[in-house]
Amino acid sequence: MKLTGDLEENLTRLQRIAGCSDDLILTRMTLCGIPCALLTCEGMTAAGLLGELVFEPLNQMQGGCPDGTALLHRIYDRRLIAADSSLANDTDTLLTMLYAGFAVLLSDGACTALCFGIQGYPARSISEPSGELNIYGARDGFSEPVRVNMSLIRRRMKSPALTFSLISAGSISRTDLCLCWLRDRVPADLIAGIRQKLQTLPLETVLSSGYVRPFLEESDMQLIHSVGTTERPDILCAKLLEGRVGILIDGTPHALVVPQLFCETFQTMDDYNYPPAYATLLRWMKYGAALLALLLPAAYLAAALWHPGLLHETLLSLLTEAEQTVPFSLAAEMLGILFMFETVREAGLRLPKAVGGAVGMIGGLLIGDAAVKSGLISTPVLTVAALSATAGFVIPEHHAALTVLRPVFILAAAAAGIPGIALAGMLLLYHICGTEVFGFPVSAPVAPLMPQRLQDILARVGFRRLSQGNFRVSEIREQSEK
Repeated sequence: MKLTGDLEENLTRLQRIAGCSDDLILTRMTLCGIPCALLTCEGMTAAGLLGELVFEPLNQMQGGCPDGTALLHRIYDRRLIAADSSLANDTDTLLTMLYAGFAVLLSDGACTALCFGIQGYPARSISEPSGELNIYGARDGFSEPVRVNMSLIRRRMKSPALTFSLISAGSISRTDLCLCWLRDRVPADLIAGIRQKLQTLPLETVLSSGYVRPFLEESDMQLIHSVGTTERPDILCAKLLEGRVGILIDGTPHALVVPQLFCETFQTMDDYNYPPAYATLLRWMKYGAALLALLLPAAYLAAALWHPGLLHETLLSLLTEAEQTVPFSLAAEMLGILFMFETVREAGLRLPKAVGGAVGMIGGLLIGDAAVKSGLISTPVLTVAALSATAGFVIPEHHAALTVLRPVFILAAAAAGIPGIALAGMLLLYHICGTEVFGFPVSAPVAPLMPQRLQDILARVGFRRLSQGNFRVSEIREQSEK
């Protein structure tokens, strides 16, 4: 709805649209003999900046103006009040700016409003990320305000090629989303595709990255994410250098990265701070931990039920003796103990910290000691399940996928032994290789095979060799299209 030249009518209309909300603060004043009103939203503007950058310059104004329009243009053109200033011609734009932390100046006789950017809402200070800890890297992580996160990226990358583009999402929340990319390294169609999907989000509100991520991925049935997340500005900058697109969301300390490759989930920032030999060893340990977390329970069932000849005689006799007193089948026993592990983990994660430790202790005693002594579960099954669950924590990015896939592989092993595991593994590999995002296969550079890019996958070579050929994700799509 367009603003009119009547100040009182505009104020009445704005208060009616805002529902006479108590956080809407109205300050009346007279500037150069013309009635004016300053609107602010309580808690969204900095009180010190409001007095220093708005009230003080306005009080110093002298002389006369023929009407309100001339007054606003005089302030906008000749008075340096705030670096971020703009004009609003309708109530929707005005209220959006007002609730974003702008101070809005209305004048009698003017059909426009002048907006000053003096945001000062409370926010959490920059701190170390809790989910992506490192030893040698930076200690700062993303915070909730999107403009603070933009500054963290700009501080590391002062190139004019770094571009930020703000998009509003959510029909009610109107949350700020920020696209960031390097213009000389990202295909134009990738930016256009991401922008089109973000501008057409069928959401009323965006409260976290989980609201946006599914609309960027190709399917809701993906077990492997093709859009990554990170809490660290240095990791996002490294991805931008490879030609990826970052998405910052106002109100969440996690940034999205498009696209994400499957192999990258086994890499950390510390890998590039360690000597190449040690970093390579750690990387292969993560690969082994992923296989152990996924296949160990299924392999135990397959060997015990279908292929006892694969076990040593002493080990086989120990397993047979341990299972004689257990009233459940091996498959039910394994599924039950894994379910209890996930229950205890979830309880310790969601409960207050003062109670979470006690729940973990009680759960450990219940699962580990009491259940074995009572004969409900056997010690070998408990050991295998504990090893599998512990190995899964090495790669937290895949914890959800492993939790879903473990029962599938266990049931396949119980039904057909090693052939069942092989069939489930083939289907999983087919799913990974078939997952794409904006034309980028997440299985690259293994499928499609790019031998020159395996030096940072199978091993972590030194920076002298890595710097000889800078990686671009656009190469992946070119290779897949051949």
